[in-house]
Amino acid sequence: MIKKTAFHTQSTGISRRSGLALLLASVVGLMGLTIAAPTFAADKTIKVGIMSGEDEDVWRVVTSEAAKKGLKVETVVFNDYTQPNDALEHGEVDANAFQHQPYLDNQVKTHGYHIVRVGYTGVWPIGLYTKKYKSVAELPKGAVIGVPNDPSNEGRALRVLQNEGVIKLKDGTGILATTADIVANPKNIEIKELDAGIVGRSIDDLDAAVVNTDWALKSGLSAQDRIAQEPVTDNPYRNFIAVKQGSENEAWVKTLVASYQNDTVKAAFDKVYKGTGISAY
Repeated sequence: MIKKTAFHTQSTGISRRSGLALLLASVVGLMGLTIAAPTFAADKTIKVGIMSGEDEDVWRVVTSEAAKKGLKVETVVFNDYTQPNDALEHGEVDANAFQHQPYLDNQVKTHGYHIVRVGYTGVWPIGLYTKKYKSVAELPKGAVIGVPNDPSNEGRALRVLQNEGVIKLKDGTGILATTADIVANPKNIEIKELDAGIVGRSIDDLDAAVVNTDWALKSGLSAQDRIAQEPVTDNPYRNFIAVKQGSENEAWVKTLVASYQNDTVKAAFDKVYKGTGISAY
């Protein structure tokens, strides 16, 4: 009995000391959690694929905002829409920011990419531009109208022409409409399919062209050259930051999105795009 009592007393003492040590360790741990700021690997730089031109100016500000949050961002500039998703899929960049959901959906369907949206950026309403006429009504019979040739933007362009009564698409045609879906063309308009980056620059050789707003700016087109535009309300073509599937919950992704979605970047965005693009978050 004496031995058992002595052992019990010793065990109680050890338990108390151990409990105190564990409690102290827990407090220190909690203090560490409280004061620690989000950190990222010192040797890790997040590469983001963007399009050349005005967006480079916006992303310089995003990069600066990210640096304040401890995230190093390097932009990788591309010159056409086909490259950034391929680069993301194959790990050449960690994220990209250049596309809308219909475009990504088509890319996933066509190429089997594993890419997901993580945060909206802006929307650029597509418009019908011309250097020769003042209104849609002035477009002559047999006019040649350029449209982007990638599936999502071609369908988008054809819907602009339908909204203006230039053509009529087959009932039930979705956002990926093609020229094969045209069922009425009262002015016998010729639709010329061109690369999205070229269609605006070809305006002098066309009667009119439906051009993405970012490419319109690059092509020297202005609001004065625009005779029609798609609606902004409930626009499905909002652009966003995208990452490889499986990365969407990583800490750097949330920081990257927050580095874009703030008043400082919005001010830069508005200055660069002069109202032709609209913040979409």
